[in-house]
Amino acid sequence: MNVYAGPVFEMARTQFARIADHLDIPPDERDRIFYPKRALTVSCPIHRDDGSTAVFQGYRVQHHLTLGPTKGGTRFSSTLDIGEVAALAIWMSWKCALVGLPYGGAKGGVCINPSTLSTRELEAISRRYMQEMIPFVGPHTDIMAPDMGTNEQIMAWFMDTYSMYQGRTVTEIVTGKPVACGGTLGRREATGRGIVLLAERALDCLGINPRHASVIVQGFGNVGSHAAAIFHEHGAQVTGISDHTAAYFNKSGLDVPALTAYAQKYGVLKGFSNELAIDPDDLLTRECDVLVPAAVERVITAENAARLRCRVLAEGANGPTTPEADTILDSRRQEIFVIPDILCNSGGVIVSYFEWVQDLQQLFWGENEVNDRLAQILEKTFTQVMERAKREAIGARTAAMAIGVEKVRDAKRTRGLFP
Repeated sequence: MNVYAGPVFEMARTQFARIADHLDIPPDERDRIFYPKRALTVSCPIHRDDGSTAVFQGYRVQHHLTLGPTKGGTRFSSTLDIGEVAALAIWMSWKCALVGLPYGGAKGGVCINPSTLSTRELEAISRRYMQEMIPFVGPHTDIMAPDMGTNEQIMAWFMDTYSMYQGRTVTEIVTGKPVACGGTLGRREATGRGIVLLAERALDCLGINPRHASVIVQGFGNVGSHAAAIFHEHGAQVTGISDHTAAYFNKSGLDVPALTAYAQKYGVLKGFSNELAIDPDDLLTRECDVLVPAAVERVITAENAARLRCRVLAEGANGPTTPEADTILDSRRQEIFVIPDILCNSGGVIVSYFEWVQDLQQLFWGENEVNDRLAQILEKTFTQVMERAKREAIGARTAAMAIGVEKVRDAKRTRGLFP
């Protein structure tokens, strides 16, 4: 019997099966590498502002602890389920191994729409969730971070709740905190910055001047908004932007600072412009040099993969491309340069690792040092993935996942099976 289900988990399973076949991993080794070590489901009751009591379901999946503690975000979403959380934890494992971090993957969250909560209710659910997690997490067991629907403030509440139970301040229990309480400079922009660095690297490989490139960004949360802003700062022309409420396109370029200011003021992009609005379903297939899906899973599908008109697909979200779509994109390898998600959006976990290290040492770095170290790791990993892809005549996703899975497999083999 398998407790995990759903399309996102099946997508992770299909991806792993393909890599396991590529690496000739024996059948009796596969389940141990793939299935999570631990999955938790908890009830999180809170008092609502109207005096009633509501109970929300919370989850945490820790994929493996072979290389060190697990690491992963915490998502507040009304559609969250254990299968999605497990898939995200598994992808995080391959990501951390790929970029050389001493972590296994984890993920967690609460099945809730945070926009329906008051600030007091949001604090209550955040603290209750962390309270339920305390027996299973720790700075050397499982370190949380923000994800969709969560932010720096929620991480501060997590850290404070854990610290109260320990009787001392434990800043290293979470990353993505405000700088004022142990966070690191550069963390907020890290995922978006990494996407831009890698996309520019891919454009260089294609002989396209990044300063003359056109960019479309789907998703305008923390990742997409910072990616769009940094592309704009670097001189690229951001022609398309969307969130879950609206999509805008202008071949001559959008006013990214104005869109950012509008989203900060109103929380969404809807209402920014009538003249520039387009059907959100059309955004992904508009012509551009760089397409950044930075929203949710499974948006590049078998239905639209053949119609993409980008030169670089920079996967800012986790799992934006289905296995069926990936088969189509692999056949278009000469047309579209794919930067797979476990590489493309790894900037966030890399700088989260820097934050954890700084908290453990109580020695903090300047923002330039953070960004320089991030760029070094991304450049090294990009080169490794491209060299393997060229050597084995395979796509970048296969190369990246093969590197990550191999590292986890080799560590498990070396440590053996206890008892």
